[in-house]
Amino acid sequence: MTNQDVVRRYCQSFADRDFASAETLRAPGWEAHWPQTGERVTSSDAMRAIIEAYPGGPWTGVERRLIGAEDSLVVTPLGQVVRIAGNGDTWVAEWINRYPDGTDWFVVDVIQLRDGRVYRESTYWAQVLDAPPWRREWVELDAQTG
Repeated sequence: MTNQDVVRRYCQSFADRDFASAETLRAPGWEAHWPQTGERVTSSDAMRAIIEAYPGGPWTGVERRLIGAEDSLVVTPLGQVVRIAGNGDTWVAEWINRYPDGTDWFVVDVIQLRDGRVYRESTYWAQVLDAPPWRREWVELDAQTG
């Protein structure tokens, strides 16, 4: 498998909540970093428990664009589309999570590989915001978000 194949399969399995497949694609010593909250997940068991315990039930994904070389699409059985891009050992996946409370959050996952497996992830979330009226004369609204 190429690194792109690994990332594509990893995103697909994670989006589908196929924990066993995601775990087989992780390297020994895998960690997920969440810089916004200062947390670090250091085991697949902990990641699975966090996802399964999410208040209100699971989230769903919504398609989002990604700027970068080698763009690829991953489509889940539920119709979620995740875009990935990158090269070498560093890849980026971007999507929007729709949570049970109805809020949408942008998600960016920077994925680092080691020896053809996922070794580190740094995930960032940002809530969708309305564009402020004061700068409307200088911008165009993106049809996907605004």
